[in-house]
Amino acid sequence: MSKKLVWGITFREILFVLAFYLFSSFFYHWVVWLSAADWTDTPITLLGIKAFVDGGGLQYGIFLLFTIPIWWLVFVKLKGIKLWKRLSLHLIFLPIFIYTARYIYYDICEAIGWFHLEGSGQIWDLYIPALFYLVQFGIFHAYEYYKENQRKLKLEGELKQAALKSELAAIKAQLNPHFLYNVFNTINASVPAKQEKTRQLIATLADLFRYQLKASKKELVTLEEELDFVKKYLDLEKARFEERLQIEINVAEEIYKEQVPPMLLQPLVENSVKHGISNSLKGGSISISIFKEGEKLKFEIADTGIGVKDKTALFNKGVGLTNTKLRLQKMYQTQLEVLDNDPQGLKIRFAL
Repeated sequence: MSKKLVWGITFREILFVLAFYLFSSFFYHWVVWLSAADWTDTPITLLGIKAFVDGGGLQYGIFLLFTIPIWWLVFVKLKGIKLWKRLSLHLIFLPIFIYTARYIYYDICEAIGWFHLEGSGQIWDLYIPALFYLVQFGIFHAYEYYKENQRKLKLEGELKQAALKSELAAIKAQLNPHFLYNVFNTINASVPAKQEKTRQLIATLADLFRYQLKASKKELVTLEEELDFVKKYLDLEKARFEERLQIEINVAEEIYKEQVPPMLLQPLVENSVKHGISNSLKGGSISISIFKEGEKLKFEIADTGIGVKDKTALFNKGVGLTNTKLRLQKMYQTQLEVLDNDPQGLKIRFAL
């Protein structure tokens, strides 16, 4: 019942709309026939059924056919624009809905010999459809608001849960940063001079911890700082995978000063290494592309690893990817897209 069929509509929602139309159609035709027919010898119940059968729900069937494209335009195609702009569209659609539906209904009734209101009574076929239009779209907008509010409440709950997990993880892993740096320096000093590569790896690891400490105290950092952190992380992974890991970074220097949330890219790159490259014997490549398009800063992290069939399962395997998804939704109201890469692997996209 709650499974989505098309345009995000569930079977239960379709049943509700059809029931609403059937009730409105029956009630309207019943009232019209009660006011126009000679029912002295006919029970009222039979007259109501006769009105519905004779009308066949024709008028409200026409209403439904006109409602579908209007609903699609307002609630699907133009969902991203401001509410007042979408509401103003009803000033255009309302008269079109009323007059066009009435003319079609009258023409069909006259062609097949069915009854319809005449003379001054035809004013009701303007008033009632207008009222019906306003009621049904009022319900649609109210329901959209309800669903959006429920989505936000769910998202806030997930964010609180993710924040709690992060806090617990931080508490478990908490170490005095100065003690940690001193340990790194001590290890570095104990490494023979000829082991320069090892010295460099330890220094890089120390830089990663230093950046994480800085990131925990700031809401935003420059893109240049974030990229520098990711490059150092990939340097360590490169030391592990050697020729099995190829790295490509495509970012124009003119956007280096753009502000981004810290620790945003590393979980996504780590996902590519963990689920793409590490599971492939021949390894693969990871590319990071960032560019400005209009007011949006667009990101793409792609790998040529083995790929993942069930992409939704990625968000159940760890907190890193899930937290990044929630941060993007909360801070920028943007979605994290996980797609298949060509010819193989995964591609992650998002925009700020």
